[in-house]
Amino acid sequence: MKVSGFTFLRNGELFGYPFIESIKSALPLCDEFIIALGPCEDDTRAMLEGIGDDKIKIIDTEWNEVMSDRGFVYGQQKMIAHYNCTGDWAFYIEGDEVLHEDDLPAIEASMENHLHDNEVEALVFDYLHFYGNYQTYAWSPGWYRRAPRIIKNNIRVYSPDGLFFVVLDKNKKGRYPKAALANATMYHYGWVRPEEAMKIKDQKVARYWNENPRETKYDNIYQGFLRKFEKSHPKVMAECIGSDDIDIFQANPQYKVTKRDKRHLRQMKIEGLLGIDTCKKHFNLVH
Repeated sequence: MKVSGFTFLRNGELFGYPFIESIKSALPLCDEFIIALGPCEDDTRAMLEGIGDDKIKIIDTEWNEVMSDRGFVYGQQKMIAHYNCTGDWAFYIEGDEVLHEDDLPAIEASMENHLHDNEVEALVFDYLHFYGNYQTYAWSPGWYRRAPRIIKNNIRVYSPDGLFFVVLDKNKKGRYPKAALANATMYHYGWVRPEEAMKIKDQKVARYWNENPRETKYDNIYQGFLRKFEKSHPKVMAECIGSDDIDIFQANPQYKVTKRDKRHLRQMKIEGLLGIDTCKKHFNLVH
């Protein structure tokens, strides 16, 4: 079994991504790791080269600066890396996502177990979205709880954006991949970067989504959607996190619940009553 890791990056340092930790966390599972690297205004390339692993292949790319339709430029960059993968499995990981070392054996076993199962096209990870600080994560139907990150490399697939995959059975019709569980968690650190780095990132990328830059204020959230993280972080994140004991992140007490929040609260009540997950899913679970 051959496994190809892949990602796309641009200004990873400037935007505050833990991209080095992300790549290092996945490398033990990969026989090669493909990076589509766009034009950078920082030291992202030097930092990538500093990893010093022969598995890493950097492909220099250009970004379509006139593409502003719902993040499709992200999908284009993702596909450049994906289409250079030569493994049986293609393992996509974003620059703010990190694997826990304790989960690596389960991920490898899941790939081995489903390698020749034609009913399984992708493997799905559980998600922890850290928010505000490293001891807090967001939990509501507004934060996807599962997503496919590993996909077989022998099926016709494209990416409309950075988040998900679409499988093509026929030229004119796509569907989400048939999936099994990876039996592992993806640690998502995109919402714990400094607010200033998030602001810079939003200013730089909003145009790719045909949006105006948003005002980033982490405390503008409903406190009931935040939970205390009680377990261990991946060891590769130790330097980023430090040793301080941090309490749960505190939202703005003056925050007013939005219509969207109210909808998610209703969904959470239904989840509690019926024991179901009402999040939108970009996969069809078959195992």
